[in-house]
Amino acid sequence: MTETREKGAGGRRPGVSGTREAILAAAQRSFAEHGYLATTIRGVASAAGVDPALVLQFFGSKDGLFDAALRADPPTRPLTALVRDGDVDHLGERLVRRYLELWEAPDTGARLLAIVRGASASPSASAMVASFMTDEVMLPLARAIGTDRAELRANLTGAHLLGVATARYVLKVEPLASLEREALVAILAPLVRHHLTGDLGRP
Repeated sequence: MTETREKGAGGRRPGVSGTREAILAAAQRSFAEHGYLATTIRGVASAAGVDPALVLQFFGSKDGLFDAALRADPPTRPLTALVRDGDVDHLGERLVRRYLELWEAPDTGARLLAIVRGASASPSASAMVASFMTDEVMLPLARAIGTDRAELRANLTGAHLLGVATARYVLKVEPLASLEREALVAILAPLVRHHLTGDLGRP
C-alpha cells in the first residue's frame, strides 16, 4: 500500500503522519507568534504547505487544532517529570525554579505565552486551556504530592505560579518583571512549599 502524500508550498511531505506533524508545528508557531484570534486555518495550511481542507480533515476546526497544538509535546512536560524527582520537602524550590526557566527559554516561553493568551481569547479556548492544565499539570502534581487535599494543593500552586508568570512575563509589572530569577525563587519557594505540604486550615 502506497503512502498518501501532500504537495504544497513546502514541497512533498512524507505521508499522513509527517503531514499531521507539519501542520501541528505550523500551528504551534502561529499560536505562539500571533495568538489564538489571529491564527487562521488558511494561514497554518500555507505555512505547512498543505491545502486548508486537509487541516480540517485532521483537526475538524480551529478549536480542534488549538487543542492538539497544546497537547503535542506540551511545554509543561518538564514540570511533570520534575515532581517525580527528589523528595516532596524540596519540591517547591525545584518546581518554582524550573517553571521560571521554562518561561525564560525562547521556545517554551513562547508556547506558554500562547497558552495564557489563548485562555482569554474565547470561551472554547479557555475551556481547552483549563482541561490541558488539569491533565498535564494539576493532576500529575496532585499525584506526586500524595498528601491530604492533594488536588486543592495542586490548584493553589498552579494558580499562584500562573499569576506570577502573567504579571512578570505577560504584563511585565515592575519591579517583579526585572527581579533576578533566583531572588524570585527564594521569595516564591516557601509560599509554594506551604501550598504543597503546609497546613491549609479547615477543609
